[in-house]
Amino acid sequence: SVLEVLRQPLEDRHITVSRARYTVDYPAGFMLVASMNPCPCGYHNHPTRPCVCTPGQVQRYLSRISGPLLDRIDMQVEITPLPFEKMSDARPSEPSAVIRERVVCARQLQEERFAAHPGIHCNARMTSRLLARYARPDEAGLRLLQTAMERLSLSARAYDRILKVARTIADLEGSPSILPSHLAEAIGYRGLDRAGWAG
Repeated sequence: SVLEVLRQPLEDRHITVSRARYTVDYPAGFMLVASMNPCPCGYHNHPTRPCVCTPGQVQRYLSRISGPLLDRIDMQVEITPLPFEKMSDARPSEPSAVIRERVVCARQLQEERFAAHPGIHCNARMTSRLLARYARPDEAGLRLLQTAMERLSLSARAYDRILKVARTIADLEGSPSILPSHLAEAIGYRGLDRAGWAG
């Protein structure tokens, strides 16, 4: 019940507190970062350790997060344990400073894009009208998105959120338009929308 209360501020970026004599509206723009185990024992879909939960237990556990709440979470990613070979890999990864620079450039690009739209400074705050203007995929992208919507039974809210994430991925790559590869990556981040995650 506590988690369900997050639905309004996640969607509207404000929260309303109502009492007998008055109602107060508070700003509540925030970024939600959450984690959960895949099942009660924690080993569902684990590459090496067996899960001891029944399918019913797994389903009941996952159903504690409602569909409407999941709809409002832009990115849902399943993390599996790394094998020793990858943990001990000595090859250098991309430095954090390089990643930070790319993020800063993408944020500046978004601020410039929405300079004429008061109250909107990043892709996450785009309205449906702005999505149609700044996040319209090409024909190949629309076909890909249609296939994903039909196969995963995604909602209209999920559709909007996929476009926002795809627009951000395109910005990080410096691409002026959303490519099918950006959409495919954004769809891949809807991990809990895939039936196989808990299957």
